[in-house]
Amino acid sequence: MPNQPTIHPFTSTLLTWYRTNGRDLPWRHTTAPYPIWLSEVILQQTRISQGIAYWERFMSRFPTVESLAGAEEDEVLRLWQGLGYYSRARNLHAAAKQIVKQGYFPDTLSGLLQLKGVGEYTAAAIASFAFHQPAAVVDGNVYRVLSRYFGIEAPIDTPSGKSTFKHLAQSMLSHRDPSSYNQGIMDFGALVCTPGIPSCTECPLHESCEAYRGGIVHLLPVKSRKAKTRKRHLIYIYVNEEGKSAWRKRPTGDIWAGLWEPLLVEGDTLPPLEGILHPLRMGVRHLLTHQEIIADFYLLEATEGFPLPEGYQWIAEDKLIQYGHSRLVGMLLEAVADYVSFHVPCPILEDVHDNEASQ
Repeated sequence: MPNQPTIHPFTSTLLTWYRTNGRDLPWRHTTAPYPIWLSEVILQQTRISQGIAYWERFMSRFPTVESLAGAEEDEVLRLWQGLGYYSRARNLHAAAKQIVKQGYFPDTLSGLLQLKGVGEYTAAAIASFAFHQPAAVVDGNVYRVLSRYFGIEAPIDTPSGKSTFKHLAQSMLSHRDPSSYNQGIMDFGALVCTPGIPSCTECPLHESCEAYRGGIVHLLPVKSRKAKTRKRHLIYIYVNEEGKSAWRKRPTGDIWAGLWEPLLVEGDTLPPLEGILHPLRMGVRHLLTHQEIIADFYLLEATEGFPLPEGYQWIAEDKLIQYGHSRLVGMLLEAVADYVSFHVPCPILEDVHDNEASQ
């Protein structure tokens, strides 16, 4: 491993801070690449507190990359249920198959980047944590810490800005202990140099922090543009006919691809439906990264011989728990369970309600 002739005071201070204040996370007790990779995928767009439980469940059900590769996609998605961004789960499954097919877990940045769903950040994290490679991670925490400490106003969402921070992060990296440096700067951004109200007066770097000295902490990091939000109106109808319900697997090319859902109408108008329709919840607001969804929930007591729309199939209510679905559909099931339990006791849907509440 190459030696750094000098180490920047920022780096040495960060390493000292991490030795005392770093978070004790289960995947930090190993250098095996599989559990580290799994943790990194789960923690994308997921809080640590929530991610730990999912990581433990995945490790219990799929203790090796071979066991994950051999699983059915529906089972992987069902275990992922509640985390959102389901493409992560599909990519995780596909990458596990890649690893098994090639016969080994790649141990270089270039090799890791060939895995489905693995970008520069995840590749650098695995390379440094599992293989001691001198590769600096760059994520939201890193952008925030570096932009504030060095007073950099280059927008983090432009090619030139990303390049600036990538090179700066690499120059600050400890080649002797890249794992501790990478984990340290992420923890520091999560615990001290936070997005909202950072703990500047308690920060061991505040005396040399450009943003703190200049009074511009709240202005950094800089973003040049704001992503547009798409608004959608979804109407979900839980069709019940003698203990079974009409569901389909969502197609590719849209949110929640591969997950299951009951009858869906997108727009503002309900189609003619054969049976008794019960409104459950109206105007349920559900936010995704670039979409704002307003949903209406209904329960339809269908007449006998209800015609299944194309792409849908009947699923017995006592089997619904086996089908992975989005959190929004989970909210529909909760609404159905609340309605049914108030009007007609139904243990099957009560089980669904209990499972959703535990997610």
